Amino acid sequence: MAPNTSKSGKSTPKVSQKLNSVEKIFIKYRRCDSPQTWWIVFGVVCLLTAATRFYKVGEPEHVVWDETHFGKFGSWYINRTFFFDVHPPLGKMLIGAFGYLTGYDGMFPFVKPGDSYEGVSYLGMRVCCTAMGACLVPFAFIIVWEMTFSLPAATLAASLILFDVGLLTLTQYILLDPILLFFIMGSVVGIVKFHAQREKPFSISWWAWLCFTGSMLSGSVSTKFVGLFVVIYVGLHTIKSLWDLYGDLNNSLTYVAKHFLARALGLIVLPVVLYFVYFYIHLTVLCKSGNGDGFYSSAFQSQLEGNSLYNASMPLELAYGAEISLKNARTGGGYLHSHIHLYPEGSGARQQQITTYSHKDFNNKWLVKKWNEEPGDWEDDDPVELVKNGDLIRLEHVPTGRNLHSHREPSPVTKRHHQVTGYGENGMGDVNDVWRVEVVNGEEEEVVKTVVHKLRFVHYLVGCALMSHNKQLPKWGFEQMEVTCNPNVHDLNNLWNIEENVFPKLPNSSFEIYGPNFVEKFLESHTVMFQGNSGLKPKEGEITSQPWQWPINFKGQHFSGGKPRIYLLGNPVVFWGNLVALVCYFTLCTWNSFQIKRGYSISPNVRARRDKTLEACGWLVLAWGLHYLPFYAMGRILYFHHYFPALLFSSMLTGVILDYLLESLPSMVPQYLSSSVYPWLTGLFYSTLIYSFYLFAPLAYGMHNLDPSFENSTVHQIRWLDSWEF
Repeated sequence: MAPNTSKSGKSTPKVSQKLNSVEKIFIKYRRCDSPQTWWIVFGVVCLLTAATRFYKVGEPEHVVWDETHFGKFGSWYINRTFFFDVHPPLGKMLIGAFGYLTGYDGMFPFVKPGDSYEGVSYLGMRVCCTAMGACLVPFAFIIVWEMTFSLPAATLAASLILFDVGLLTLTQYILLDPILLFFIMGSVVGIVKFHAQREKPFSISWWAWLCFTGSMLSGSVSTKFVGLFVVIYVGLHTIKSLWDLYGDLNNSLTYVAKHFLARALGLIVLPVVLYFVYFYIHLTVLCKSGNGDGFYSSAFQSQLEGNSLYNASMPLELAYGAEISLKNARTGGGYLHSHIHLYPEGSGARQQQITTYSHKDFNNKWLVKKWNEEPGDWEDDDPVELVKNGDLIRLEHVPTGRNLHSHREPSPVTKRHHQVTGYGENGMGDVNDVWRVEVVNGEEEEVVKTVVHKLRFVHYLVGCALMSHNKQLPKWGFEQMEVTCNPNVHDLNNLWNIEENVFPKLPNSSFEIYGPNFVEKFLESHTVMFQGNSGLKPKEGEITSQPWQWPINFKGQHFSGGKPRIYLLGNPVVFWGNLVALVCYFTLCTWNSFQIKRGYSISPNVRARRDKTLEACGWLVLAWGLHYLPFYAMGRILYFHHYFPALLFSSMLTGVILDYLLESLPSMVPQYLSSSVYPWLTGLFYSTLIYSFYLFAPLAYGMHNLDPSFENSTVHQIRWLDSWEF
């Protein structure tokens, strides 16, 4: 659909017969008084986008940065293997679908960055992700056009995104970022196009753009939780629109209510329904057990199949002599685990480490014994004795033969708790190995049951309860979770489930009947994801960045250390220009307020153009702030790539401000320069932008055999800051 070019509120310079052909072209470009001009410019922008984005999309031919995660997740969707991730599923499902539809069989392991793709059909996934990332440029063009009806502003904004090497790098690989950015920008396209239909309420196009916006919002949140920021933005835009409708006294309350209900349906109900649908597909497709299901409760896992470490069919009752695995009952809890390594000096007794571990492992197996005797062999004819509520037991670590043990030594991390260790040899220890098993809300002498019962293990002598929480041990504990003996016996972190129960003398039972329904699994999935996000802390020696560094392009991010090398860094002309534009916006706001207060006489054309500019910039600054400022309050690990959603809005703001300044300059210079200052300054800007892209493009397309240490190296010449580590 061709744009309505008659909407423009900006001044249109008159064409002089003395102007040369270049100046006439610029006048036509600034006026945009025909749909053909708009489509020509838009077409050129799209062609340049395709040329820059798909150039060398297959290079490097090895795993780059987080492709090791998201390529693996795509493989698991193809293989229907359950996994855990801190992000919602839609982006990963799309990557899996891209791979499946383009011939990828899901067999590549994606072990680590640098692994060769030789013989792997990876290109389809890269191309599809790149295609979604390429849509950002035309999306920006459309957004700014709808906000300003200025073709130069739309072109400037799109060009700043087109020629940023950082966005190019981030959207060329098998990552969630191009998918997330696509949905974020699609949401904004939807709301501005929907706003453009305000003169045709409840028409087909009005409903279509409303539903499009709702679908894009759902896609944003269903890819990463930071998609909530664009939901807030669209929500504020919608509140403003409804407030304007309510403030128009020509509109009845019934009419306003109809608008409210329509928006609630399109922007709340539809996204929520789609969000549930994506999770339903996710939980239905991933029906085979895998490493990631260890983050979920035993009941959740009872409906997963195909993992040799977990049997969906096993004895319901617990007997002495059974081999079990214990899982902390809180959502996201780990398995009780031990290994041959000892606690180091200064961390309590130098005995065997006890931890919790999130994945299934042979080191999670424990033998259940009476407190005062050893169990018989499974082949013996001894009668089966069941473990009951209140019994005193010992738990022997099957691989190492050491008993679960506690004493009054302080725990290594949580000093107010007591240390838990592995002690003894071949099951022989001392009285500090004795624990009382308690069934939560259980009857006296009630038989302990697998999966169904929540259990508490209370130390016989010290009186504390076995506990696990989210605190990580240092590197000497392999960054696994700390296990302590908690003096507060009734802490909810003291509860455990028996997940695996191996005892041939008892009949097996199916646990599918104890599996949760979809709503319970949906809620548990979100609890685990939120816990996982909050637990993303920087590891020792890991390079991270701070939010204050992002807008100034202070530090980049390594994408590929192999050949060719890839380094995520923004185009400094774009980043630093965006900061200048932000200052110009606030200066213009201040100057405009000053003129209004002092009663300055402003021509209607200047007033209309300034109001249009300030309104558009106000919404773009709001979007930039929503996508940037919340990171200052986040406690999780942060990286440079988290800034790029905000960068999109900052770049669009720069396009609008720059267009306003370029349009204002001709009236500030002598008459004989007024017709040429605009094309000259515009040409200078685009020349600088394109040349800067040319200089920094090797960071995105790959640095081949270039050593930055050499003074004559091309890469060395563009290392303007010491903090740029390429």
